[in-house]
Amino acid sequence: MSTDNQTSFSDIPEAVASVSATDRSVSINLDAEVYPLQAVYGAAYIFLDRCFVFIDRPAEGSYRVTLSAKQAVEESEALRALVGEFANELLSCAWRHQITQDNRVAIETVTVQAIAGAMGEPSLDDLADFDFTDEALDDPLGIAQSWEEKHGRKSPGEDKAEGDAATSEEASA
Repeated sequence: MSTDNQTSFSDIPEAVASVSATDRSVSINLDAEVYPLQAVYGAAYIFLDRCFVFIDRPAEGSYRVTLSAKQAVEESEALRALVGEFANELLSCAWRHQITQDNRVAIETVTVQAIAGAMGEPSLDDLADFDFTDEALDDPLGIAQSWEEKHGRKSPGEDKAEGDAATSEEASA
């Protein structure tokens, strides 16, 4: 430990997080581009039972998280462990945040479908008020066509002629 209440932890890279510690607290400076604010909040929430947590923004593009132990901490190893646990939780929260962002559309779609399904079937009044003239979906490739739309509807005479031809082929075989 050095004077002026600065603690140097050799296993924590200064480029990622710088640490200054007093007898009961640790301050960690984080790059805002690496760790989104939601991840910082998530990691800080995990430590609320053990520490008082303060989050501020000392400069543009960085956050400072100060963890103050609720009980007296007598050794620097306990503070180092606190920093390591916070760093691990912060990484976990940042990864969960990234996964949520990548899958936002799927999550919203499933949620909307679940809520719509929970509402039950529409009533007759809802169906009477519904505008069925709108196109149900955009189908530029024509994939969602019915058989009749794609190949044309056969007249009753064509169906009987095809049926007779099939039975005559079976009889000749």
